[in-house]
Amino acid sequence: MTRIVIIGGGPGGYEAALVGAQLGAEVTVVDCDGLGGASVLTDCVPSKTLIATAEVMTTFDSSYEELGIIVADDTPHIEQAARVVGVDLGKVNRRVKRLALAQSHDITASVTRAGARVMRGRGRLEGLQAADGSRTVVVTAADGTEERLTADAVLIATGGHPREIPDALPDGERILNWTQVYDLDELPEELIVVGSGVTGAEFAGAYQALGSRVTLVSSRDRVLPGEDPDAAAVLEDVFRRRGMNVMGRSRAQAAKRVGDRVEVTLADGRVISGSHCLMAVGAIPNSAGMGLEEAGVRLKESGHIWTDKVSRTSAPGVYAAGDVTGIFALASVAAMQGRIAMYHFLGDAVAPLDLKTVSSNVFTDPEIATVGYTQADVDAGKIDARVVKLPLLRNPRAKMQGIRDGFVKIFCRPGTGIVVGGCVVAPRASELIHPISIAVDNNLTVEQIANAFTVYPSLSGSIAEVARQLHTRKRAGEA
Repeated sequence: MTRIVIIGGGPGGYEAALVGAQLGAEVTVVDCDGLGGASVLTDCVPSKTLIATAEVMTTFDSSYEELGIIVADDTPHIEQAARVVGVDLGKVNRRVKRLALAQSHDITASVTRAGARVMRGRGRLEGLQAADGSRTVVVTAADGTEERLTADAVLIATGGHPREIPDALPDGERILNWTQVYDLDELPEELIVVGSGVTGAEFAGAYQALGSRVTLVSSRDRVLPGEDPDAAAVLEDVFRRRGMNVMGRSRAQAAKRVGDRVEVTLADGRVISGSHCLMAVGAIPNSAGMGLEEAGVRLKESGHIWTDKVSRTSAPGVYAAGDVTGIFALASVAAMQGRIAMYHFLGDAVAPLDLKTVSSNVFTDPEIATVGYTQADVDAGKIDARVVKLPLLRNPRAKMQGIRDGFVKIFCRPGTGIVVGGCVVAPRASELIHPISIAVDNNLTVEQIANAFTVYPSLSGSIAEVARQLHTRKRAGEA
């Protein structure tokens, strides 16, 4: 029987374990924290659970008056309206941890039911490939005992951990990374979020919605520098309109405790103060101390593992998946990389990883969902595409729900009308992007999208309307 050892239990690891076991291999998963990895225990599942509470708060605060909802409370009658909905952050965080742990247990149960073995401990590769093509994995348990496993193939899926700034080290109380925020029992009164990428933007928006006064420190000229510029502009406008202090072109150099406060020093000498500081400045791959280079595994300068499109590393019989590869920090991509690795090694039919079919989402309010080629690709001349953007303000369902911000944007090839990308900024954009993802993955045309029935009224109607406009422009160009 083929022996497979998987080091790391994140999405890339546990999805690979399921595939390997289902295809008849003898699979062992080595993990030290619990299956699901950071995605389930400290990152994706916890943050999106927190954001779910924040989303309810935002929806209520932003639209209840317009929709005619009356809230009765004991607030004294004064000129300025009082916030009558609050949040118990301790209760929210206890729910976050409970759901994350339950999800991890569910994954473990699924993997073991499939026939895979789960070992608690830390794994590392030992030496080069043996003469018979096998690999040796050394597993170190919490008590220091070691066990050697022989494998025909090894998958590395160890993920990453928060990057730290030497002069702004988290203390778990006032200066926090994204794994530590769920230990808070009380809502931060004034939260400074350092970093305006996806993680920083999501937490900044969430805590603002929960009731914190938030300052977002961005080293770039806008939030979400890696996202669609139109989408980022909408989100930044929403953040500012809701009262967030967005500080662009402001690089943080240090953060320190001063009594029960935190002072953040910027590169230009300015100092800002808050009750708490969240450091969201990227991640470091968990590739150190695993004997990778000694085993022939090539690492990039960043510490990420080099892989090809079927998840192979430079070392025969060794594959890698997930954040440790630096390909695309998404659970869905990690899972696909893990599945592809197993299909490839076990000789099953497999298609190489195609990042141009990956859909992703930023869980802010509004959400930002993208798939395929981007506005940056079009602007840089990487692809010739027609673009139509339609604001949600024109959508009847959006008007009924009091939605003011957002748009649908689709990219298509000028000659054929084949859909090559899209961006949706809206509540539940993560759900609305799916028809565009199907179009990109299956080379559908804007005419096919336009001719499909949509519910009236619905936000998805804007997708069909954009497709109709692109089809009309295509016909006009042909004429």
